[in-house]
Amino acid sequence: MKRSRRKRNAQSSLKRRVRKGDPMAAYDQLPTELRSWLMHAALPWSPRSVLRSWKKSLQTYNGDIEETKRHLSRVERQLLKRDKFHP
Repeated sequence: MKRSRRKRNAQSSLKRRVRKGDPMAAYDQLPTELRSWLMHAALPWSPRSVLRSWKKSLQTYNGDIEETKRHLSRVERQLLKRDKFHP
C-alpha cells in the first residue's frame, strides 16, 4: 500500500522556521525599496531575516540601494542552489 503525500504549493528542502508575531505587520514596516525587491523574490523571506540582510548589505555597499538589491538576489540564488527541489 502506497503512502499518499499531500503536495505542497511551495516544496523546498530548505529548513523551515517558525515565525513569531504578525509577519504582515512586520512586512508593512519594511522600507519601500526592500518590499519592491521582495515582490519578485523566489523564496518566502521572513521580514526579520530580510531586513537584517538588507541593513548589513546597505552598510557594506555604503547605502547603494541597487547594489544591495543585487546582493540579496545573489544570496537568494545561493540558497536556491542548495534546495534539491528547485530545478
